[in-house]
Amino acid sequence: MAEDTDTKQDEATVAVAPAETAADVMGDGGTEGETPVVRKKIRGGRSIPVGVAHIKASFNNTQVAITDPKGGVISWSSAGRAGFKGSRKSTAFAATMVAQEAGRTAAAKGMHEVEVRLQGAGAGRESAVRGLQSAGLGVSLITDVTPVAHNGCRARKRRRV
Repeated sequence: MAEDTDTKQDEATVAVAPAETAADVMGDGGTEGETPVVRKKIRGGRSIPVGVAHIKASFNNTQVAITDPKGGVISWSSAGRAGFKGSRKSTAFAATMVAQEAGRTAAAKGMHEVEVRLQGAGAGRESAVRGLQSAGLGVSLITDVTPVAHNGCRARKRRRV
């Protein structure tokens, strides 16, 4: 029994012993003559030839986001960002301008071809696809991903008076 208490006391003293610096604790101690590794995040250094264009055409606005196949956004634009205000944001012309702006940015980063995923029932659906084509991107596939309602949640029980 005496041996058990001695080992517990030894373990406690080892755990309580303070280290000199945080670098010693983390094992980051800089030894002399060693240079730290510096990693820079390179923006726009890689070329992405194929992507996905997500077009959301609502009744009030049109938004275009062009992503790589994994879903990382490469370029985006909306009618509000393009300078349209009020009811002019929901026009087909605004959707064309938005798609051209996002498409030019993506093409500058090396993109040649996009799959188009349309969502919503706004006025800018077809014109946004034409805007992407006029920006120099080839459209390989057009998919409608508009969510469809299926009668929703169960209604509350009827009120009895």
